Amino acid sequence: MGPVTAGVLQLLALTGALALVHVPLGTYMARVYSAKRHLRAERWIYRGIGADPDTEMTWPAYLRGILGFSAAGVLFLYLLQRLQGVLPGSLGFSSVSPAQSFDTAVSFVTNTNWQSYSGEQTMGHVVQTAGLAVQNFVSAAVGMAVAVALVRGFARSRTGELGNFWADLVRGTLRILVPIAALAAVVLVACGAIQNFSGIHEVGQFTGGSKQWNGGAVASQEAIKELGTNGGGYFNANSAHPFENPTPFTNLLEIFLILVIPFSLTRTFGVLVGSVKQGYAILATMATIWLGFAALMMWTEFAHHGPALQAAGGAMEGKEVRFGIGGSSIFAVSTTLTSTGAVDSFHSSFTGLGGGITLLGMMLGEIAPGGVGSGLYGMLIMAVIAVFIAGLMVGRTPEYLGKKIGAREMKLAAAYILITPALVLVLTAASMALPTPPHSMLNPGAHGFSEVLYAFTSASNNNGSAFAGLNANTDWFNTMTGLAMLFGRFLPMVFVLALAGSLAGQTPVPATAGTLRTEKPLFAGLLVGAILIITGLTYFPALALGPLAEGLA
Repeated sequence: MGPVTAGVLQLLALTGALALVHVPLGTYMARVYSAKRHLRAERWIYRGIGADPDTEMTWPAYLRGILGFSAAGVLFLYLLQRLQGVLPGSLGFSSVSPAQSFDTAVSFVTNTNWQSYSGEQTMGHVVQTAGLAVQNFVSAAVGMAVAVALVRGFARSRTGELGNFWADLVRGTLRILVPIAALAAVVLVACGAIQNFSGIHEVGQFTGGSKQWNGGAVASQEAIKELGTNGGGYFNANSAHPFENPTPFTNLLEIFLILVIPFSLTRTFGVLVGSVKQGYAILATMATIWLGFAALMMWTEFAHHGPALQAAGGAMEGKEVRFGIGGSSIFAVSTTLTSTGAVDSFHSSFTGLGGGITLLGMMLGEIAPGGVGSGLYGMLIMAVIAVFIAGLMVGRTPEYLGKKIGAREMKLAAAYILITPALVLVLTAASMALPTPPHSMLNPGAHGFSEVLYAFTSASNNNGSAFAGLNANTDWFNTMTGLAMLFGRFLPMVFVLALAGSLAGQTPVPATAGTLRTEKPLFAGLLVGAILIITGLTYFPALALGPLAEGLA
């Protein structure tokens, strides 16, 4: 079997597995967020934090819950890292520096998991398990809660109430993330991933000699980092490390975990708004972009330019032989079209155009299918904009799911889509204007510019992956990427929840002969076009200076 055929078969197997679980998982999640009863463990948690899960919240109250909870998470994780040197299970590692502690705390709380350090040389067992792993669960649950709040905005009418943040947070964690992650961790251990609390020991290498590695609760962290579209690696090599990702099967399993909840949430959306066809339209949009990007990435990486690539069967530099070009390409596309950021290959070693595809995937807003929760609410914002564009074409007041899209709604949607491009382009320009980047970049010219552009695109979109040719462990990059992650995560949530509150307060508009049918393929095509055009107009000049210049050179 040739490498191209193997890559195509992996893509087909992955698509089939996602299709198989789409309906049951999506329907189950809809029941979780609409259930009236609370589990006993959930009631204990509510009692412990002093929350009433049955109290409905307006969007400002819902937002205050998110910001307060996230601020507490940043503070706790920051202090945990600063105190690491005196904690048990530190493996002899000292406390993390203030700038890096801030960057890492913000990174994991914002579901970004940007890492400017080598995990196996920096973090002990307590920080990894009590700090980073916990945030992998709850940061994902926060994203899902915001998505559900926006869906309720479409589903409800004549009310300003969007549900209860604490109930959504706890249910998403205990009923969805924990059971799936636990099952996935068992499978990973069975396939060779490690799960222990051992200290540092010698590990033999195929090339001879040995290297020192520490153990850790790797399989459990790997499961939730993929499932929650978090992405932080226990080891510096991330999902390319055999302790995290031992075989081609586990590689495919991890891609499945990355995609399963974001794709299935479209079914949840359809069930909660009372029209599964609306969910299928959103699903079709996401799937079209994801499959298109995967095919394009495999084509660029399999293209045989020069004798070295011909001998290797494609651009194998920076890729694991265990996974090949097909598995590496699908992983790279999936991790950058979601907010995962985990990597099983060296994105900086992809072809110029291949690196540009990973960049473009993040620049779309990571909505195909996007992060857990954030992908759905980002795509629904784009659907609102597409409906508005269609309304301008026919001279009719736009409507989506029976709600009028007026001036207030469009201002909120426009503010949402402008935040991350502003962060990416301004911070990239500022970094290139300062003397710091030349000392951080290993590659000058177009590729060096791409490294800086990638770093701020990854941070602002809460992705967390990196070209890895950039030394980002400096005060400038630690501080600026930390701020980019904070603003890129929470400012969009402000506008999403404000939009949800505005929609929930409306009276539904009955459908007429002139109403745009948003469940039809025509609308899905319009939505795909709107996403690509808006992203292209925003980022094309920057892409032309980096990956396009390199790829066409």
